[in-house]
Amino acid sequence: MNVFSTLNSVAFTAFGQDIKWSDMVGNIVGLIALALGWRRSIWTWPAQLLSGLVLVAAYASAGLSGGVGKQLLVIVVALWGWHQWSQGRRQARDGSVAVRFASRTERALLAGGAAVGTLAVAGLFLAFPSLSWSPWADAYIFVGTVVAMIAQARGLVEFWFAWLLVDLVGVPLAFSSGLAFSGIVYVVYFGLVLWGLRDWWLRSRTPALKGVPA
Repeated sequence: MNVFSTLNSVAFTAFGQDIKWSDMVGNIVGLIALALGWRRSIWTWPAQLLSGLVLVAAYASAGLSGGVGKQLLVIVVALWGWHQWSQGRRQARDGSVAVRFASRTERALLAGGAAVGTLAVAGLFLAFPSLSWSPWADAYIFVGTVVAMIAQARGLVEFWFAWLLVDLVGVPLAFSSGLAFSGIVYVVYFGLVLWGLRDWWLRSRTPALKGVPA
């Protein structure tokens, strides 16, 4: 049995749903990554990278090509975010990455990019139905996840708002796709996102260290 087959084997069954190792492990690591992001730790990025690698197997086993594509893009953005934080985004007084609210221009770019990106990806899924059985929801989550990670890489509080919007669609889609553990984790994500949003919101009022380059 190869690694792919092992990851996609059933770990246990709960409430009539088969829980796969890939779905469970990938999402647990994803939760850890979100908690590390809340703490503004650079280790959030390697954790997101590992989560993406494992979830590629989960989505592939569920026949969700769009989900596989999303995780591959997540891996690329995680590498970029890791580089951004390691290159020294402005530091807070405690040495962690400083956070702030986006400017009006940045918000417009994030919102516009999300809208255009969703239309483009949904159009691709509609043109090639084999890529996704739920093109609009898949496209929304695909693009929303990338927008959230870009905002996180830039230390923007809007990162958490983007995750909240992704969760609203991600929960029902995960359950309907047979990835029960993903659905459960999305619910937990929701609570962590609210907690993280409050923390970053408060910390955005703490001035960064003077003389530390952006």
